[in-house]
Amino acid sequence: MTTQPHLDPTVRHDMVFLFDVTDGNPNGDPDAGNRPRTDDETGQGLVTDVALKRKIRDTLALAAGDDPRYGIFVQAGHALNPRLEASYEANGLKLDSKTKINQEQADQARAWLCDRYVDIRLFGAVLSVGKTGALGQVRGPLQVGMARSIDPIVPADHAITRVTQTKQEDIDKGETTEMGGKWTVPYGLYRVELYYSATRGTRTGVDVKDLELLYRTLEMMFDHDRSATRGTLTPRGLYVFTHPDAFGAAPAHRLTERVTALPARPLSPDEPTTPAAPPRAFGDYVVSVDDNNLPTGVTLTKLIA
Repeated sequence: MTTQPHLDPTVRHDMVFLFDVTDGNPNGDPDAGNRPRTDDETGQGLVTDVALKRKIRDTLALAAGDDPRYGIFVQAGHALNPRLEASYEANGLKLDSKTKINQEQADQARAWLCDRYVDIRLFGAVLSVGKTGALGQVRGPLQVGMARSIDPIVPADHAITRVTQTKQEDIDKGETTEMGGKWTVPYGLYRVELYYSATRGTRTGVDVKDLELLYRTLEMMFDHDRSATRGTLTPRGLYVFTHPDAFGAAPAHRLTERVTALPARPLSPDEPTTPAAPPRAFGDYVVSVDDNNLPTGVTLTKLIA
């Protein structure tokens, strides 16, 4: 067993991850012209759990190199059914509608998938599709929440031009440019919580290397997902509260609430509780972590601070 508590897959972990964006779009809404997602009532920025898990999937596979245990099940350009059917073939099971597999056989096929695909081991998956409906689903041990910005954001819509046209007939008409647009967030500091269940992790086969690569991925994933649209995304904090056992020594909120980010910029003379200017850099905040009097047996590991 590892001597580093945050790498122990047999105990519960509650995590807080902070990241920020500068002049970019961390998660556009396709139903709103790719406008950065926001809470309509508070104006705070949002990044979905799906978007974050996509970045984790893509980067974790890179971090693992050629290790065959780190395939990605939900991967662009690859259909799910053939991958599920491979679990039958690998275990000598028949794939016809007349043959039913028993619980033991289904468990073997699910275990094969968990061992082969790290995103199933961590996030779980629905496996009851196509000819493999008997496999049901795997409930993943790692749950990722929605990221929410500390302060409201004000997305900016930028008009841009392109010097070439999509259609030849537009060029024949004498048009020389085409108009387009892009959305950005001038600055936003986001916070998301992640929860690891050791009970489920034991069932899917999570090990020390899985957790080690997960933390490394959270630290490095924005470097492997750069684009002009996303601007500059930067990890700013990763705090792991580790429990002494799989059940846990305290409710998660009592631990994650110990990580706070408060404005460090001057306050408005008219509104004593409101900063005079909107945030534009990480230095406009003070991140505090209360590690005093932690519940008995709980440890805190600051991986990015």
